[in-house]
Amino acid sequence: MARWAIAIHGGAGVDPNLPEHRQEEAKRVLARCLQVGVDALRGGAAAVDVVEAVVRELESDPFFNSGRGSALTRLGTVEMEASIMDGRGRRCGAVSGVSTVKNPVSLARLVMDKSPHSYLAFDGAEEFAREQGVDVVDNSYFITEDNVGMLKLAKEANSILFDYRIPLGGSETCSAQAENPNGMVMNGLPISIYAPETVGCAVVDSNGFTAAATSTGGLMNKMTGRIGDSPLIGSGTYACAACAVSCTGEGEAIIRSTLARDVAAVMEYRGAGLQEAVDYCVKERLDEGFAGLIAVSGAGEVAYGFNCTGMFRGCATEDGFMEVGIWE
Repeated sequence: MARWAIAIHGGAGVDPNLPEHRQEEAKRVLARCLQVGVDALRGGAAAVDVVEAVVRELESDPFFNSGRGSALTRLGTVEMEASIMDGRGRRCGAVSGVSTVKNPVSLARLVMDKSPHSYLAFDGAEEFAREQGVDVVDNSYFITEDNVGMLKLAKEANSILFDYRIPLGGSETCSAQAENPNGMVMNGLPISIYAPETVGCAVVDSNGFTAAATSTGGLMNKMTGRIGDSPLIGSGTYACAACAVSCTGEGEAIIRSTLARDVAAVMEYRGAGLQEAVDYCVKERLDEGFAGLIAVSGAGEVAYGFNCTGMFRGCATEDGFMEVGIWE
């Protein structure tokens, strides 16, 4: 029997002056969702079932930007995306542009299991959701008062926000490393605050099979139709015999670097260990982008890495190790 292991994240890039009570709230959410995965793995659940269950929990809590509490487009609507990958056979499913599906990760699972395709988007994804009978709600379910307020501020600042819960004009974050005086630049637009915008989970089960899943509402004040890294297999999500990976951060940089797949490639082609592969990819493959990732190996190891200020994360292994953290 292999050793099971699990890692989760709630986004990379955290305001160093995030209030203590918000830090503690984040840790409580992470600990609760991590325990869902641990209990399932102790009960012998398969990796792909565990990542779906954990990400559903994260999507259902408005603290992080996925499912309920998702960021708003410039039109004030929600367009969510998610992906899931089963390392056994490298099966995968993904969705983008869904606006009524309560748990996008479960729709991605159905694309993988119940359709001849790997990726459905917008009207096609919504139609498939209704065919499959998944829970759907009005778009207003996903919209919170905080979202509406932060969208207004984002429009006034003519910027895209990674985290719409921290007021504009906050303290410096890792984005301040960029030359733009207003912060990090992404596709020519200043990002006032670089902070969490994605949730994810990576698991290896007691049979040695891996899986990963990622879900997000995307960027505050994004153009309608924008697709980030989270639903893109090989960029935001990847799983194979060697490892499972879920990424978070500047989506365009993650897409360019095919970050999740690169971790596996470094392990497969260079013979690197899990943490070594993670460190190499975060340091060498992101160019000027900012991101983070979580990973597990087929041997039951856990690893994470990020090149910015903090990443909401948690991990646990079969030997009793369990950790929830934010900073280095």
